[in-house]
This record gives sequence, C-alpha cells and structure tokens, in this order.
Amino acid sequence: MSVYVGIDVHRKRSQVAVVTGDEQVQADRNVVNGSEPMLRLIGGLPARTPVAFEAAYGWGWLVELLEDYGFNPHLVHPLRCKAIASARLKNDKVDAAILAQLLRADLLPEAWIAPPAVRQLRALLRHRAGLVRLGTQLQNRNHAVAADHGYDRTGSYWTGPGRGWLAELALPPVSREIVTDCLEFTDALAPVIERLDGELRQHAKADPRAKALMTLPGVGQFTALVMLAEIGDITRFGSALKLASWAGLTPAVRGSDLTVRPGHISKDRRGCAGSSTRRRRLRNAPRSSAPPTLPSRRGAGRRSPPSRSPASCSPALTTCSPRPGQPRNLARPRPASCPAPSPHAPKPGGSPSPGHARSRGMSRPPAGLDHLTEQPGPRTHGHGAPPCNAGAVPNGCLRDHSARRTPGTSTRPSQPSTKGPFLASR
Repeated sequence: MSVYVGIDVHRKRSQVAVVTGDEQVQADRNVVNGSEPMLRLIGGLPARTPVAFEAAYGWGWLVELLEDYGFNPHLVHPLRCKAIASARLKNDKVDAAILAQLLRADLLPEAWIAPPAVRQLRALLRHRAGLVRLGTQLQNRNHAVAADHGYDRTGSYWTGPGRGWLAELALPPVSREIVTDCLEFTDALAPVIERLDGELRQHAKADPRAKALMTLPGVGQFTALVMLAEIGDITRFGSALKLASWAGLTPAVRGSDLTVRPGHISKDRRGCAGSSTRRRRLRNAPRSSAPPTLPSRRGAGRRSPPSRSPASCSPALTTCSPRPGQPRNLARPRPASCPAPSPHAPKPGGSPSPGHARSRGMSRPPAGLDHLTEQPGPRTHGHGAPPCNAGAVPNGCLRDHSARRTPGTSTRPSQPSTKGPFLASR
C-alpha cells in the first residue's frame, strides 16, 4: 500500500503526518528536530517513500537525512502552496496533513533541490556578497557622519589622503568613535573578502561553463559563478523566456479584456531563495555593447515621401547633384545611363515653374482638360532628366518606374470638382 509523508518543518520541532493511498491518516505527531526522533517515526516506511516539506528555515539537514536513508524528498514552494495559505483552519497538524494529501494527488508546487556542491557554491557566493554589502554600509556610515557635521570632499575617503582628511576633522567624541570603529571594521573585512575572491577565481578557472559565460559582454568571474550557482541545471528550463521569468527579469503584466498594462520587472517574489543576489548581479552587469535604437512612437507607422532628387540613382562613374543641404563631396554617384538634369528643370524643393499646375492654385488639371496638358513622349524621373535605362543592371537606375503615372493623369478615380465657377474657369 502506498504511503505519503508530509512534514511541517520548524526551527526546533517539526510536525510529521503519514497518509495512506486511501486518504487515511496513519500518524500525525510533533517531534524534535534530529535524526533519531525523525527515524523513530518514519524509519520503518518502505524505501523510496515520497516525503514533502516546505522550503522553510533550516531544511538542508532534512534533505540529507532523507536522501541518506532512501526516501524521495519533495521540496514544496511555500508561497505557491495556496491550499495551505488560504485554509480557514491553519495549524501544524493541518499543514502537515495537507502536504501529504497534495503529494498523494500530485498537486504540489515543487522547487528544485540543488545538489550539495551547488548549495555550497551558493553559500560561498552569498557570504562574499553579504560581506561586501556590510563594507558598503560601513563606508556609507562614515559619509553620513561627515555630512552631518558639514564636511565633504571630492575624492575618496578611504585612500591615504582621504583617511588623513578624516583624522583631521573636528568631530565630537561620539562621532569620532563611530568613524574610527567603521574604519577598523572596513580594514578587517578587506583581507577576508580578498581571500574569498581568490577561492572564487579558482572555481571560475576550473569550470569551463564559467569561461564560456565570461565571453559575454559585462560578465566577469563573479557574475558567471552566480549564474551557474543560482541556475544550476539549465536543462530544467524549456526556453530562454522561462529562464528569464524564473530569474525575475521579465515585466509583470496586468491585463483585462483588450487592456494590457506591462509593469516593472516581477523580481521573482514567488521564486526560490537567493533570487535577490542573482537578480542584482544580472541587472547591474555593465553592458559593453550599445542596445539597438528603436524607432520613436511619434514617427512609428509613417512613411517618408519618395525622394525626387537624382541622387537616388545607383552608383556609377559620374556623380549626381547633391540633395538640398548635403555637401557636394557626399553626393552619390550617377549611373552612366542617367544623364544630368536639364538646366530648365525646377530645383528639388523649390517653387514650381510659371506653367506648373500648382502655380495656378490647382493640385491637378480639371476634368476635361487632360488633352491640353498631356505631353507625348517618354516619361522622366520628375526632375527634368530623360529616362534611365532600366535594363542596365547593376549600373542602371534602380528606381521603380512601374509605380509612376504619366504627367497629366491621376491614379485616383475622377471626382466632381468642388471648386467654384471662378476657380474652374481659370
């Protein structure tokens, strides 16, 4: 008969519940933490019996005990176990029994149990990060004391000149004692942090995965080891998006119907322990490569008008005239099959000629006058030059002539004129 065990772990004592496959509670007792009391209660159960317990304070010894004696441990995510958090009746007996029942129904929100080597590397990295954070707090304390009495300097406080400047400040006795103590603790932390850095450098040199990660921009030895220790087995993530979500670096999304509001990064509030160290290292890693420039929302979806300048022809031996405001030495070359513009052609962006339709206040010729304005002959570029040889590739003109209309014709359907009789007669 299948047996399932749920343990509500505490600092000094734990509640153990044993549930059978037919939902019957065999035992539900409170025992003192330790190998002997725990084995006295569950030692007679079959091998590979599944045991569920929350990732509470001091769960490492329980994992080692269960693995050594052939049990199958299951680490439960405490914040995602809603059956316990939302229960109306909540005590140690109920919690242990619920863990066993969820384990029997295969509904446990489990967390990954890292191997002992990975847990030791995590502990070393977090210890070093905690000491560095403590040293920063001591330095900030000295800055605050100096600023409280109106003193400040542009340089560092911790170099030789900076420490001499701190020693010469006229401070009250208590403030002077605080500065002295902070300096002494900072000096005592320096060799310890240096020793830990040496150990971590040896870990990074011996691990080929760390060497591969250090080829990424902004990733050094410490950041690479943090990624390896916190991620652990990379195969447990199906994609890079799942890895980023687990690390707490994806934005939180609040959506309803057609309204979606992305927020700040999720910070992995429901993630495993130590996520703040992992997220801080990944967020603060310097980026040596500039991020790609994205188009602004103001100009998104707009198309720039096609250039009427002859500089849009493909490169060849001759050069086109520069665009308005463009230096002449930056003008793009003109193909041999694209002759120079006519001196009588209007300049790009200039005023139209006297005979142009726009000079008479009309955007296009009125209906019925197309036969007066249409000129027979080959089409031009629109800047007064004869047509290019479109077949000359690659030195031919690469402009698309198929989309151009014949002068005097319109691609839009004819519409009745909305102008008055006076303008229509002109």
